[in-house]
Amino acid sequence: MPQEAAKYPIVDLVRQSPPFDVDHVPNDAWVKDKVILITGGASGFGAGFLKRWATAGAVVIVADINVENGDQLVREVKKATGNPNLHFVHCNVTDWQSQVNLFREAVKLSPHGGIDTVVANAGIGQGKRPFEKPIDLDRANPPPPDTAVLDVNLTGVVYTTYLALWYLPRNPGSSPASPKSKPSETHRDRHLMLMASVAGLMPIPAASLYGASKHAVVGLYRALRSSSFMHGVRVSMLCPYFIDTPMADSSVRVAMAGGSLGEVEDVVEAATRFAADPCVVGRAVFVGPKLKVKQDEAGEWRLVEAEDQDAEQRAIWEIYPHDFENSDVFQRRLVSLMNRVTEIRGWTGWAQDMVAAVLYGLRSLWR
Repeated sequence: MPQEAAKYPIVDLVRQSPPFDVDHVPNDAWVKDKVILITGGASGFGAGFLKRWATAGAVVIVADINVENGDQLVREVKKATGNPNLHFVHCNVTDWQSQVNLFREAVKLSPHGGIDTVVANAGIGQGKRPFEKPIDLDRANPPPPDTAVLDVNLTGVVYTTYLALWYLPRNPGSSPASPKSKPSETHRDRHLMLMASVAGLMPIPAASLYGASKHAVVGLYRALRSSSFMHGVRVSMLCPYFIDTPMADSSVRVAMAGGSLGEVEDVVEAATRFAADPCVVGRAVFVGPKLKVKQDEAGEWRLVEAEDQDAEQRAIWEIYPHDFENSDVFQRRLVSLMNRVTEIRGWTGWAQDMVAAVLYGLRSLWR
């Protein structure tokens, strides 16, 4: 009988938290006074996040390209919750300078001068012109494909993430993310939440570019969470199924006829479990329609009849939970070495690098 291959877990090395407890009820009170920046926040999931976290007392900055909807939403939620610390900032996520201005404005609006959580939520659908059916390529000057979905869902998310990785570690009063954090003793956060999709987990017919954009977000998440020990930011990800929002247009609803759409409230619930618990580091969930399920003796979940009293209703499922429990030797050794280098060099190494960086800048000016 062949011997089982050795496993090389690096869960502790990358500082990933234990498996996500989907039954855990978040303590919304923890987000009170936290500064949360949401892109694409004027409708859909973003609007749901705003309402939930504003009610809990968070400082929320909503960014969106739709000024009328965004401004009106913030005014309405302010009135409904009595929370004055809600703001709308216009932003086109596909424009780098627009996002730079957004983050700078968010810091100005922040009571403590920093940002605790960034939610890269802005996204659009595939569009009306199918990528799978090229047109007019026989013309002298054929038109390029419509890549707006990549501009928003990928380039926009990359811009947001890049800025978040600068601003979150500089959040005054915060510490590097750790699964050993104690919520009662953790007053500031460094949290990046990425919005992917079921289209990032499986192919969706006739949505090639949309699927490509969301697969890229999933890849970005999986890479970033493996380097949390380097940048000190805890990274989480949501992958919603087809959810009952304006983005689920008539074509989606026709395709899903006889099936089930998920609900915004479950996506908001999942996001809040991430936002309200600083101990959750490097975890992701799929959010779908509520299902009545029960575990069998082998631990597999089975769909059961609605009348089954022993079953439970579930819409949130963890994904990619075991990535770091079995890695190749190279990955384990590399992560171990990088951690060890940081430990050995300590503050002396940091100071040397800072001096070298200043000298490098000065030399560049003299050239």
